[in-house]
Amino acid sequence: MKRFSLVWFVLFVFSIGLQARVIKVLTIGNSFSEDAVEHYLYELAIAQGDTLVIGNACIGGCSIDRHYKNAQTGEKAYSYRKIVDGVRTEKNGVDLKSAIQDEAWDYISLQQVSQDSGRPETFGNLKNLKDYVLSQATNKDVEIIWHLTWAYAANSTHGGFKNYGNDQMKMYKAILRTRKQELPKVGIKKFVPSGIAIQKARKMVGDILNRDGFHLDLTLGRYTVACAWCEFLTKKSVKGNPYFPNTIQREQAMKVQKAAHKAF
Repeated sequence: MKRFSLVWFVLFVFSIGLQARVIKVLTIGNSFSEDAVEHYLYELAIAQGDTLVIGNACIGGCSIDRHYKNAQTGEKAYSYRKIVDGVRTEKNGVDLKSAIQDEAWDYISLQQVSQDSGRPETFGNLKNLKDYVLSQATNKDVEIIWHLTWAYAANSTHGGFKNYGNDQMKMYKAILRTRKQELPKVGIKKFVPSGIAIQKARKMVGDILNRDGFHLDLTLGRYTVACAWCEFLTKKSVKGNPYFPNTIQREQAMKVQKAAHKAF
């Protein structure tokens, strides 16, 4: 449910003074892209005067290497989720090409599977995957972006946490370092700072943003990252956005909005 009044909405949109847009974004990812874009993002954008078309080509636990292999083979392995006019649909057994060509996307994001997100030796096929996506995109001006994922909760029992000595800050720094090192090699210039937003929010509300030690909490965790995505896509500060679900206290919403804003 949208927890803001009509007066709030009108005043907020008027204060922005920018023309509403329709922005189309596709994520090629896994459960971390589901956490990031399928919940609250559409509503946040609407609340500040923009409309999103959101696509998510998703395979749980999918890595760069597996996405690229699927691109080569045409494997119909994706769950393709789409949000249009606030309505979410899902189609299973979809190949990557079909998802890419479903819309003239403005942005298409790539990401690494979480346990390898701070391991540069696993990024060998990133350029190949990027080149494939560009070759299939119907919008010649599409921008390939990076989804910077988050470090695990400090008490996570995920097996891949051992790659970082079961240390949240070590994992976080490795993710940042790998992004800085690897993205310039393949010409990806922009990234959505989901992982930075989560780390900053942890300082404000505590290490409570995960539901199982690695996926995001269904309310505050997902909302935090949706705020980061909203600010990236719309280029408008998310601070003061009147939308937050009724499962989140206003004070908490304002804190994580601030954390998402400071991630840029």
